[in-house]
Amino acid sequence: MAFDSFSDFLDTLANKNELIRIPFPCATELEITQWADIEMKKNNGGKALLFEKPSVNQKISRFPLAINCYGSDRRMAICLGEDSLAEAVDRIAKIIPAAPPMHLKDLAKLFTTAIDLRHAKPKFVNSGPCKEVIHLLNTKDKIPTQTSTESNQYFPTILDLPILKCWPKDAGRFITLPCVVTQDPDTGIRNIGMYRMQVFDPQLTGLHWQPQKTGAIHFYKYKQKNLKMPVSVFLGGDPVFAFCAAAPLPEGIDEFILAGFLRRKSVELVKCETNPLEVPANADVVIEGYVDPTEEFKIEGPFGDHTGFYTNPEPYPVFHITAITHKKNAVYPATIVGKPPMEDYYFGNTATKLLMPILKLNFPEIVDIAFPAEGVFHNLVFVSIKKTYPWQAYKIMHGLWGMGQMMFSKYIIVVDDSVNVHDTKEVLFHLGANTDPQHDCIFSQGPADALDHATRLPNMGTKLGIDATKKLPGEGFNRPWPEPIEMPKDIKERVENLIAKLDLQ
Repeated sequence: MAFDSFSDFLDTLANKNELIRIPFPCATELEITQWADIEMKKNNGGKALLFEKPSVNQKISRFPLAINCYGSDRRMAICLGEDSLAEAVDRIAKIIPAAPPMHLKDLAKLFTTAIDLRHAKPKFVNSGPCKEVIHLLNTKDKIPTQTSTESNQYFPTILDLPILKCWPKDAGRFITLPCVVTQDPDTGIRNIGMYRMQVFDPQLTGLHWQPQKTGAIHFYKYKQKNLKMPVSVFLGGDPVFAFCAAAPLPEGIDEFILAGFLRRKSVELVKCETNPLEVPANADVVIEGYVDPTEEFKIEGPFGDHTGFYTNPEPYPVFHITAITHKKNAVYPATIVGKPPMEDYYFGNTATKLLMPILKLNFPEIVDIAFPAEGVFHNLVFVSIKKTYPWQAYKIMHGLWGMGQMMFSKYIIVVDDSVNVHDTKEVLFHLGANTDPQHDCIFSQGPADALDHATRLPNMGTKLGIDATKKLPGEGFNRPWPEPIEMPKDIKERVENLIAKLDLQ
């Protein structure tokens, strides 16, 4: 299911009893964060919140603010247009056939897949709802000019958006759910990433892209060419856009192609007003501009981050705003991060499930993988494998550390296929029972998350892999491996029936 607007998504959430509307004023300074944090920590992520009258410096914003819209498995499934995440995973798996078709029924399946893929390629249109209000900024003399269908002389700036100050010691207001569009100057390949943006003034924000991110890679290419880098940021539209921007896709995959496939409808793109980039025509808000690679970086932060701690102030590129366009009835989508569990856990959990077919294509022995909320997504990874030869667990550890954002994983624990990796207690039981620490642990070094305050050096840290699988003779274990304690199935059933009989009396 494709959503024509973020408002349509919110209406769907409301119809499914997944949305709470707050009709009275609530401050974007800390109050909304506190409310959202309480909701996000409820069982199954609570509900989405729509603040109809968010206030900025005690003034009611003309834009309502939506938060926690992705904060549960059910809402993520609705975002992807499915009844469950399992259905979305099945759709992804169908486009990754492990073998060529051998029978007519296999050909029929591939034909069905081809029909689904016809929506993957975006198409270009001349205009769209995101152009209902257009505000062009003359950056030379900073005189605003306006073309709009509105009768009043409303001149929007970034300060008109209900941008949150999330935590008490944050350096200011941060846009937390931006879809940042950049383009490789050599190949023309587009990327949509999600990088927080600190607001410095009505025309200037920071762009917090870490050095390993695609946006930063594009930036350094522009720097080598001594060219200004066009950047556009959009908010809202179909909710699947934000998910695709945040998902750790393999390098070179256009997020709009994935979005078109997931929504079963091509993404309509419209050209920006002041740079050559394209954005979704149904976006709620578009912020256009550029980054000048010759310009000095500006100190960004501190910011209360997904690690549960404030990240220290550091220099990052600055984004110059040249235009703002938006729908007349735009909704401002936001999120907060902090001590888990938070909304971003469901982003990561869904991305893991959707990318599992690709993961299994590279590592067919993997049965399942989990990123516990306590590990703030990539710090802690549980992997179950169908083990068939000695030292196989170590192959998985090294392989995962070499895959995209998995390079940031600090701890990888590998268990046998009988272990439910989504049950942390079960994993920890096998960790304690099946390991000899000196024999079954391996240390490695590699790139680290720039937000990780525990590493001795910025962007570089130590990794720990733990083999908690049953050991084979070829791994230096020459004693018989003990049998696990297990009650026969028929005894279990008999006792369950007896217990049920007692309960009926």
